[in-house]
Amino acid sequence: MDILQEPPVRAAFRGLRLLVAAYVAVSLLTLVAAFLMRGDHDLVTPTVWVRGVIVAAASLLMLAFVTGTARGHRPAYLRLRIASAAMVAAVVVLVSLPGFLPLWMRIEQGGCGLLLIGVVAIANAGRLRRLFASRPAERG
Repeated sequence: MDILQEPPVRAAFRGLRLLVAAYVAVSLLTLVAAFLMRGDHDLVTPTVWVRGVIVAAASLLMLAFVTGTARGHRPAYLRLRIASAAMVAAVVVLVSLPGFLPLWMRIEQGGCGLLLIGVVAIANAGRLRRLFASRPAERG
């Protein structure tokens, strides 16, 4: 049996997909919410638009990384690990800056951060690290 098809590995990939799919959904719904509230300039600032678009794009990249990881691509796995950890750090910094984001978006970003902490935990767990450490690096 291919190691990628073993039940514990498949469960890890399923967890990663679920967390990242939720991250994509929250990110896209945030843009919808910003659009619907666009008339209230206290709730939807230029920073909300910029951050919302960046987070939505990053969430789609994370989805691509998870898809590649589940297919056994080591570079995608490395990108997933690095990007998810970097995004958690960015969320912590941006949410903690006073007045940077409106309260509703700080809460949304906190939720995204929690989803990404789950991604970091699964991606850095021993089983996946061992799996991808033993896989040959790909070119291209």
